[in-house]
Amino acid sequence: MDNIIDRIKQLAHAQHEEVIEWRRWMHRHPDLSQEEYGTMEFVAERLRAMGLEPRTGIGKTGVMAMLEGSGKWEEGNGKYCVALRSDYDALPIAECTGLPFASEKPGVMHACGHDMHTCSLLGAIKILIQLRDQFSGTLMFIFEPSEEKYPGGARMMMEDGLFDEVVPNEIYSFHCLPEMDCGKVGMRKGKYMASTDELYWTVKGLGGHGATPHLSVDPIVVASHIVIALQQVVSRNAAPMMPTVLTIGKIQEVGGRTNIIPDTVKMEGIIRTFDEKWRLEAHEKIRKISTGVAEAMGAACDLFIDYGYPYVFNDDACTQQVHDNACAFLGEENVEWLDLRMTAEDFAFFAQKIPACYFRIGIHEPGTPFSNLHRPNLMVDERSLELANGLIAYNALMALKNRIKQ
Repeated sequence: MDNIIDRIKQLAHAQHEEVIEWRRWMHRHPDLSQEEYGTMEFVAERLRAMGLEPRTGIGKTGVMAMLEGSGKWEEGNGKYCVALRSDYDALPIAECTGLPFASEKPGVMHACGHDMHTCSLLGAIKILIQLRDQFSGTLMFIFEPSEEKYPGGARMMMEDGLFDEVVPNEIYSFHCLPEMDCGKVGMRKGKYMASTDELYWTVKGLGGHGATPHLSVDPIVVASHIVIALQQVVSRNAAPMMPTVLTIGKIQEVGGRTNIIPDTVKMEGIIRTFDEKWRLEAHEKIRKISTGVAEAMGAACDLFIDYGYPYVFNDDACTQQVHDNACAFLGEENVEWLDLRMTAEDFAFFAQKIPACYFRIGIHEPGTPFSNLHRPNLMVDERSLELANGLIAYNALMALKNRIKQ
C-alpha cells in the first residue's frame, strides 16, 4: 500500500479525458426515471469493455457488477464485500446551459448531476481493476435507476433480488454539491437527509356563479384555510429541535373562471423530517386538520399520503472512514463536516439495510455564478470527476483493508 494514493491519482489523471467524454455523452443523452434503457446499455458496455460481466435490468433498468480482488493484505476468507452506488436518471427540465454537449432530448436534462455520479463511479472501477492485486475481498458496483421518482430505484432493485446472493458489509455513495467548490468534500455522521412523503389533497365544495357565492361552497376559500391551518403542524406541533418542512407546492382549481366558483380544488405538497414516530404523527395531524377545516366550512377533503423515502442515516464508523480517507487523499483543509439537509434520497433504503455513508463532492467552479440542483443552468466543474473517481477508488480499497463492519 506504499504510495497507493500517488498511484491512484496518476491513474485518475491519465483517464480524466476519457471520463469527461463518458460524462458528456450521458449529458447529451439523458433518460427519465424508469426509462433509462439507453443509459443502462451505455454503462453495461463500459463495464464489459473493462472485463466485467454486468447484470442488467435489475429493478427494470438498473445495473450491477462485481469485482474480486486478487491481493492478500491480511488473512481473510475474501468474502468481505464493499458496495459502491451511483444513480443515473435525469429530470424533466429543459436545459439552458448553452454547453456544446447540452441535452439532445427536449425537456430532459441531467440537472442533478447524476451523469457526473455515474461516470465518476465508472472511472473508479477502471482504477480498481488496475489495482485488483492490491486488495482482497469483493467490490459490488450498483448503478441505480429512478432515484428521482417514487418508489425509488433502490427499493426496486432490492425487491428484484439485488442482494439475494451477496449482502455487502458496507455501502458508499456520494452526491455532487454545487454550493461547494470543486476540490472539497463533506460528510455528516448519523442523520443526514430527511424522510420525504408526498401529499395530495382534493377539496370538494359546490360550484356556482361567482356573483352568488351564498349558493355555493367555495373550495378555493376552503383550500386557502387548510393551507394556513397546516402551518401549525410545524410551528406548533413539531418539537423545536426536530427539523420539519411542510410545503404546499401546487394549488389547482378544477373548472373555475373569473365568474365561476369551481366544484374542486387539488393541492400537492411534501412533508419532510428526521424521526419515524413524529413522521407518522405528522401525517395524522395533517389529515385531521385538512378534513376538519373542510367539514367546518361545509366542504369535504380527501388526502392521499404517498409514503416515500426514509431519512438517510450515515453509520458513524463508515463516515469516519470516509472522512479520514478524504483527509489523506485531499488534505484536511479540503474536508468539511456538514449540517443536516432537508433534501431526500432513496439511498436511505440501502442505508437501512447496510452500514453506509453518503457524502458530498463539490462541483462549483470558483469565480463562476452559482446554480442549484434541479435548475436548467446547472454546471459541473469537470475537474471534480478526476477527484471523485480517485477518492471513490481509494475509499473502497481502504474499506476492504480495514473491514470495519466484520
